[in-house]
Amino acid sequence: MSTIESESHRLTEEILGFIEAGVDAEIPDFNDYCMRMFVMHYENNKIFREFCDAKKVRPGDINRWEDVPMVYNDVFKTHLVASFPLEKSVMSCLTGGTTSLTQRGRIFRDEDGKRLVFAANRTMTGSYLFPDFEEGKRCRILILAPSPELAPSMGMAIGMEQTRQAFGTTDSRFLLGKSGIHINDLLKALRESEAGGVPVALIGATSAYVYFFQACRRKKMKFCLPPGSRICDGGGYRGRFGPVSREDYYGMVQEILGIPESHCVNVLGEAETATNLFDDSLRRYAKGLPPRKRTRPVPPWSRVKAMSIDDLSPLPDGEVGLLAHWDLANVPTVLAVITDNLGYTTDDGRGCEMVGRAKIEGGKVSPLPDEEAASPMGDSAIFRMLEKYVHFTIDLKMQMAKDPKLEPSVREEIEARPGSVASCPQVVDEILVAQADAEAAELRDKSLGAFKEQTERPLDWYAEEEKKQTLKDHPAGLKSEKKTKKVK
Repeated sequence: MSTIESESHRLTEEILGFIEAGVDAEIPDFNDYCMRMFVMHYENNKIFREFCDAKKVRPGDINRWEDVPMVYNDVFKTHLVASFPLEKSVMSCLTGGTTSLTQRGRIFRDEDGKRLVFAANRTMTGSYLFPDFEEGKRCRILILAPSPELAPSMGMAIGMEQTRQAFGTTDSRFLLGKSGIHINDLLKALRESEAGGVPVALIGATSAYVYFFQACRRKKMKFCLPPGSRICDGGGYRGRFGPVSREDYYGMVQEILGIPESHCVNVLGEAETATNLFDDSLRRYAKGLPPRKRTRPVPPWSRVKAMSIDDLSPLPDGEVGLLAHWDLANVPTVLAVITDNLGYTTDDGRGCEMVGRAKIEGGKVSPLPDEEAASPMGDSAIFRMLEKYVHFTIDLKMQMAKDPKLEPSVREEIEARPGSVASCPQVVDEILVAQADAEAAELRDKSLGAFKEQTERPLDWYAEEEKKQTLKDHPAGLKSEKKTKKVK
């Protein structure tokens, strides 16, 4: 094992200890771990090193975690952002996004990376979805999301399977198939819980629940699930089945399932960063704390800041900007990722909330007018977002961004463009309507095929793609490559 690989493994073992200590623990030397990880990533991640060199930020130049260069999540669509040898990859995920019309982000993790992401989300799920469970306690989990068999590289599918394994009883199961919701099985499970008085947990895609609740209303069908039942939604709602606010959603959960708002939990997951963030409603209820406006506590191994869309400077609590994450569980990729999620921080930065997503005009981040090539790769897409983003339009009412006191909306996804590969929540939408919509069925099949293809492709295919991208970003290199081939 090389020195760099040894340091990566040491970091992994130490960070796993912090994660297993729980969300109420502290990491007094968080900054020191960030500096160690920055050095490791700089030395072992070619794309990240070139990115840092272009920004003129190298190990030794900084001593604060806030100054570690933030990589925009769109870079994962155009480059293989891995800090380990790709041949050691054991896990891959596809992620959606807004700035690339046809590409999907590709996130690879090695064995240590897989251990980190699973541990982080097991701890977060236990703390915020099952905070009243003693160690080892399980319940029946009903999942309205694609299974790993249906979409093997979908982060939502992988994460929910991990939740099923960690917290579910043997009769827990996925209830969303290629042809839609397994409605008879879902109704049977809900009636069994209702009749037997045994609480259940429902987890899945927001849009699948909206679709199901609306169908129940039309059929005048309701349930009275026993106390202790809970529901967790994620992935966001794109408005496919009509306008539904977050308050409307909570009202439907109470009306159709009999689950109170205190037992409704929302989760925000980004494949580019390892740790999912849950809202704190159920945890506060379980601890006997008074209800308050929901927020997403940030665990001790992570930090989140809202960054100004004008100059990427950090914003104070309550001001809406682009959410950036510094996550120690990101050992196999990069420490700091800035996303296109719009949100704000709370509790002196110890929590955050999302209000929507940024939409970039023309389907891309516009280059700065005064941008100059900083290196042979200076014209690459990876450097066209170094200091600020321009020409943003926001996919929610403008007053939402101007007035952070307004309640956050359900996550709004940008509509798919022609030729795009659907994001996780959009795939769910297409599955739900595919039986009656040929276009939706076509997009569903294409997207599910992409998720399967991600796991079936040999790793050297990705290496070749990376080489093509590098040659594209280095015109001189491309000429050299052609000349070499001609000589041969």
